Parts: sequence; structure tokens; C-alpha cells
Amino acid sequence: MKVAVVGHIEWGKFANVEHVPVAGEIILAKGVWEEVAGGGSVAAMQLAKLNGSCVFFTAVGDDEAGAHSISQLQKNGVEVYATVIKNQHTKSIFVYIDEQDERTITVMGNLKPSGGSKDLPWEKLAEMDAVYFVSGDENALKFARHAKVLVSTARILPLLRNTGIQLDGLVSSAKDSGEVYHEGELNPAPSTVVITRGVNGGDASDGTTYRSEIVANSELVDTYGCGDSFAAGLTFGLAGGATVQDALKIAALAGADAAKRRGAFGN
Repeated sequence: MKVAVVGHIEWGKFANVEHVPVAGEIILAKGVWEEVAGGGSVAAMQLAKLNGSCVFFTAVGDDEAGAHSISQLQKNGVEVYATVIKNQHTKSIFVYIDEQDERTITVMGNLKPSGGSKDLPWEKLAEMDAVYFVSGDENALKFARHAKVLVSTARILPLLRNTGIQLDGLVSSAKDSGEVYHEGELNPAPSTVVITRGVNGGDASDGTTYRSEIVANSELVDTYGCGDSFAAGLTFGLAGGATVQDALKIAALAGADAAKRRGAFGN
């Protein structure tokens, strides 16, 4: 199959800590590392793992972090098409991972792909069996709609409302305030809306429910990237013509897989 992601790259700095520091507190990190991260990168990596390959449309700054990000993605089976924006820093994040394996993220910058970037082969998206859209502008979303199946995160509801583009799938959250979707917010309504409920599983707008895959405490590493890995799994399932129920099973397995690896890639 041919699958793609449109979204952002973040260069991530991660720190294992006992707890997230409160105002004025100084804490000692138990472990630190850096790697390419961000919703777009995580989803592209997960789709490449499931499918054997994945196309990724993104944007980076003209700095070392951007170059390292592209290199790491390519080494993980991702075919990267990136606009390199001059005199800009690649979007970055700082991630605390506490002893409960929960992640807390600070984001710096907001570079994202633009469908107006003539240096990218946007016409390739029309060849895709499915695209997962994480971030970008209106033109990028219109190009993504040429794919057979288009799935999006609910994090970009304002953009989705403005374009009025029909989605085959929308991934929302009952727990994350930035990803909540209420029926009627989009016109036309997505063909399928999935509401994730963390360890309690979730449900879809057609009445389908799913259970979360249980990750044993001995295997649990951290929760970074679980949501976008879940969405990538759903996209992969729908790309192959799976029913919503079967696609959700693939998605749940992909989300659980992310919880078993350190940070974005398990490096």
C-alpha cells in the first residue's frame, strides 16, 4: 500500500525525572536524550513500521536539528519531503517523563508544511491509499484530500472547519482538551469519528467500541507518541479496506506498541 503523513517535525529533548518540577524547584534528571519527535514524525515512523514504507510531507528550519531529523526519519523507512525554511529554527520540544511514565511537553516554534511550497511534490498524495493529516495549512489539506482515505487529528479543528473538507476519519480524545470533538462541529461530518479514552479504550461514531491493549508494567516505558501511533494504526487499517472495528484493533496495538518504547523511536 501507499500511505503518507502530512505534519510537523519537532526536535525533541527528553528527560526522565521523578516528577515534573513545581515553580522554583530544581530537580535532577535521571536520564536525557535527543531525537526527532512530534506528531507527524511519530505517525510516519509508525506507518513505516506497519507498512514497510511511508511518505512524509513536512517543514524544517535550515539548522542542524532539521538535518538530523530528516536523517533519523529516513533511517526508519520514511520517505521525507521537507521544505527547508531559511533563517528559521526547526520546531522543538522539551519532554519530561515522570515515574508514572507520563509525558509533559513544552513546545517551541510552530513550523508546519504548506501546500503553497512549490518545492514539494504534493501531487504524490493523489497516489496514496491513505493520508494521516497532523498539521499544515489549507492548501496542504486540500492536497491530502486527493488520497483515497483521509484521516485527521482533532487538534486542528479550526482548520478543518474553515476548509469544509470531508474526512474519512477523525481521531479525537475524551481526555485531552485540545483534541475534543463535539458532534456537529464539522460540516460535512466525518464519515467516522473515533473518541479515545486512554486505558478505557474508546468508541466510534458508528457504535463500534474497542478495548485498549494492556501493557504490562514490566513493558511500559512511557506514553509519549501513543496517540499519534494509534491514529497511524487506524489510518493503516482503513487504507487496506478494513472495517472500522478491525482498524481500531490495529490502532490499539499500535498505541500499545508506542508505550513500550522510549520517547518517539525507542532509540
